[in-house]
Amino acid sequence: MEQIEQANTEAVGRMLAADPVLIDVVTAGDVIDGLGERVILHAGPPIDWADMCGPMRGAITGIAVFEDWAPTLEAAEEMAAAGAFEFRPNHHASAVGPMTGMTTLSQPVMVVENRKFGNRSYCTINEGLGKVMRFGGNDAEVLDRLRWLRDVLGPAMGVALRETGGIPLKSLVARGLTMGDEMHQRNVGCSGLMLRALAPALAKTSTDTAGLSESLAFIGGNDQFFLNIAMAMGKAIMDPVRDIDGSCVVTAMSRNGTTFGIRVSGTGDRWFTAPVEMPQGLYFPGFTEEDANPDMGDSTIVETIGLGGFAMGAAPAVAGFVGAGTAADAANYTRTMGEITVGENPEWTIPALDYLGVPTGIDIRLVVETGLAPVINTGIAHREPGVGQVGAGVVRAPMACFEQALVAFAESVGVA
Repeated sequence: MEQIEQANTEAVGRMLAADPVLIDVVTAGDVIDGLGERVILHAGPPIDWADMCGPMRGAITGIAVFEDWAPTLEAAEEMAAAGAFEFRPNHHASAVGPMTGMTTLSQPVMVVENRKFGNRSYCTINEGLGKVMRFGGNDAEVLDRLRWLRDVLGPAMGVALRETGGIPLKSLVARGLTMGDEMHQRNVGCSGLMLRALAPALAKTSTDTAGLSESLAFIGGNDQFFLNIAMAMGKAIMDPVRDIDGSCVVTAMSRNGTTFGIRVSGTGDRWFTAPVEMPQGLYFPGFTEEDANPDMGDSTIVETIGLGGFAMGAAPAVAGFVGAGTAADAANYTRTMGEITVGENPEWTIPALDYLGVPTGIDIRLVVETGLAPVINTGIAHREPGVGQVGAGVVRAPMACFEQALVAFAESVGVA
């Protein structure tokens, strides 16, 4: 139908016209509407405590102790089971969060503004790898790190970013693609570029030499530092693509460790969900697939904008890390994802693929027609609370989400 093609052209046009800029780090409760006492934002579509997986429950209890809503993890678990906390998806609050996705009122959140459309999105600061809250970690070490992010790094980054006037992200991502990043499992290049952009302003605005040294060392030693920025960027790019009548472009993909959900432009903010898949990948020493939890996190927003698994051809080193095969296999993932998208992004290109633009604008019709579900690069959490990350891999979005969405979309455009 001509209406659908025009609407999809408009959707991808908005994606390509976006101008995301990292402008600030602020306290979440100051900028996210309704984020008050005992309100916990989480990754994925809506979910109740009774249906949450182990790492999600571990993060919930940990963040409750962090916020001083509960004296112990055990007390927090009892409170959660009794309905003491209100759970909402990050995506309902212009936010995103990796893996478990915890966002609460006193945490620092990075602010990305889409200056083309005037909308803003939010994401917490990346904690690093291993035993961290986004993977369900919740012990004293995890909570102390969150307090340091809140009390030291977050405020320092906010002052520095205001000093710079904001750091444009599209050009930075374009450079990262040429440096071997795909912005989901590999962020080494972009993390380094971000440190280079931030360091002078951090040094200029710092009044605490020890804090400055610690902050620079943390960013420099965290290869995944840029991931959360890429996620906020993805949310800022995709929110203006919502609610285009007749468009069947996916505006969000997300998972909570139990269900996988997608949203489609032409059907608004309705979630289409199915049981989440188990990643296939490589495990850290001492762990196996028996230890793994099904996939989780809002980080699939980066695949939604054409990065992550869709840009794996730019990051052949990722293929081995996530167990996806060879460099040639990584390139094939990118080419295959081009079969389910509306077009390419001419600003985000992959030199090794003759400067092919990353596949952009997932079309639910093409997903169902070809039987090719979106491929996602992901971390793997232990299925029990409190353990943390145990590996990394590749996972496919469940086809049932797209089949449900296509039926509802067809109804919305009057197709029987």
